[in-house]
Amino acid sequence: MPEHADEGRAARRRLRGPRRRALRITAWVVATFLLLTTTAVGCLYLKLNGNIRGIDINALLGRDRPADVDNGSMDILVLGSDSRSGSNQKAGGGTDDGTARSDTAMIVHVYQGHDRASVVSIPRDTLVDRPACAEPGGGTAPPRSGEMFNEAYAIGGPACAVKTAETMTGIRMDHYIEVDFSGFQHLIDALGGVTVTTSQAISDDRSHLHLPAGTHHLDGKQALGLVRTRHGVGDGSDLGRIRLQQAFLKALVDRVNGIGLLSSPTRLYEIADTATGAITTDSELASVKKLVGLGESLKGLGSEDIGMVTMPVRYDPADPNRVLPITDQAEQVWAALRADKPIPRSATKGSAGDDVDTNGVVRSSSQPSAGGPE
Repeated sequence: MPEHADEGRAARRRLRGPRRRALRITAWVVATFLLLTTTAVGCLYLKLNGNIRGIDINALLGRDRPADVDNGSMDILVLGSDSRSGSNQKAGGGTDDGTARSDTAMIVHVYQGHDRASVVSIPRDTLVDRPACAEPGGGTAPPRSGEMFNEAYAIGGPACAVKTAETMTGIRMDHYIEVDFSGFQHLIDALGGVTVTTSQAISDDRSHLHLPAGTHHLDGKQALGLVRTRHGVGDGSDLGRIRLQQAFLKALVDRVNGIGLLSSPTRLYEIADTATGAITTDSELASVKKLVGLGESLKGLGSEDIGMVTMPVRYDPADPNRVLPITDQAEQVWAALRADKPIPRSATKGSAGDDVDTNGVVRSSSQPSAGGPE
């Protein structure tokens, strides 16, 4: 894409309101990386820049996409990949079958002015209508109804995941950010761990996590186990895992805000080096300069400005291990974001995601509860 096109897009997205409050983030990997790279210095630019992997989503998807709304807001699809290849096999366990799916999916909507945000988690087992997608090895996968959301990534990689999210929501994704098992684990270790408090014991052999009730300083392996566990708390569903991920986000941001990176350039570089090597982005973000600019534009976000919800879903009567969108309520969520408006509370009322009893099981020491619809 021509440089002037990038500059035009950046100008349209420029911060329009006053920056305020403490530095804050919208999703566990997105904002951690943005905050860490905001102060990266010029002498390290080439090294850090070379770490970042970029994918030209615009070129892969072409023009058959929702309109690029010019209102100062921003939408980012954030995925956590469950690939078992390479170092991810050791981190995530399981068998390397040559495929990967989106183990975690969030749509981060930053409102005009960049002083508020909503994070909508998409359950990976949601049955959706996937559009036709180009396959990495050539050819096209035909559209399919009733396919799990995370299959889109397995079939067509990031471009298919973005296309599926856009088809489902009617919202154009301005950016894409992905982190895998190994990258997430290394990020937490580079940060020196994250402290959480659990109100009950969590024990899950599948995610290698065993924590008694109380306060714990988690290393990367334990943190990965926490955000992956679906059998240690609640009803053992992906919906319960999402609630834990949302709670961990609060603790992670508290950790980032409390580190004091500016006082230690050596540690700043170590963490920035780890962060840049941990993610894959769309090509418009695939440079330190562009990520720093995006990070600067998000400085106005405070924790009280962030609402986190799960896409309204109900259990599939034909298969309790799958969920279906509650069509009318899900459309309330997407319509609110398209209009750059707060998500109404009525949109998530009665959703299976809100009925999962994990609220309060995990929390940050300084964040007693997670945000919700505004």
